[in-house]
Amino acid sequence: MATAAAEPGRVNEDFFAAGPTAAVLLDGAGIRGIEEICRHGVAWYTTRLGGELVARLALADGRDLVSLLSEAIDAVASSHRDTCDLTDPSSPSATVAILRLTGDRADHLVLGDSVLVLDRGDAGLAVVHDRRELVVRERFGSAYEAAPEGSAEKDRERERYVTALRANRNQPGGFWLAKDDPAAAAEAIIGSEPILDLTDATLLTNGASRLVDRFGAADWPSALAIVRAHGPAEIIRRVRATEQAGGIARDDATVAHCAGLAD
Repeated sequence: MATAAAEPGRVNEDFFAAGPTAAVLLDGAGIRGIEEICRHGVAWYTTRLGGELVARLALADGRDLVSLLSEAIDAVASSHRDTCDLTDPSSPSATVAILRLTGDRADHLVLGDSVLVLDRGDAGLAVVHDRRELVVRERFGSAYEAAPEGSAEKDRERERYVTALRANRNQPGGFWLAKDDPAAAAEAIIGSEPILDLTDATLLTNGASRLVDRFGAADWPSALAIVRAHGPAEIIRRVRATEQAGGIARDDATVAHCAGLAD
């Protein structure tokens, strides 16, 4: 696993944990000044939600991943509902990617724009990603992206863009994240594969997957070849180089590679 904060000295709001039979990856989301809405902040939320998920996955009681995520969201919401404004659309939230080995199956869940890539050998790659947020961003973000940097127009378009994202977060026809409503878990993309059909799996937050799905600097087979040959940190290094060359704002980035699943 490799991870890097968006900027040196800034808190990394990603979370990753793994045990013998499960891996959990979260990517926190929030706005500047979020402490006025939630005194704990985004990094606290991802760490707390990740811990709730790890604890439930460790029980190995056979419950489905949607139920476990729903319970974890509810537990975290209950722990700070009395002190923070969870009804605010900008209160802390997170994307979720889970891989769990149980019996002879590998179950997975993805909520939000983190990515899980499963290598099924001769059957090829299965890229599990939730594109609903991307659709919303493309629908409302084109004017913001096109506006000149540093201009009043840029500021106006950014405000409209952020307002549109808030209005579509955890709403029908919009996109879904782990936040305060346990029902959001039912919107996750889920699936299951025979473990013997898998060689490995790679989990990426969108700050790392952008090498492929935003920058087009690699495709998924070549990205996995980079991970296998040079390790997950090389993906992040290439992302940072592309961001610097294009003057693109950086994001927290995490890559976790789970090898030898069938073993």
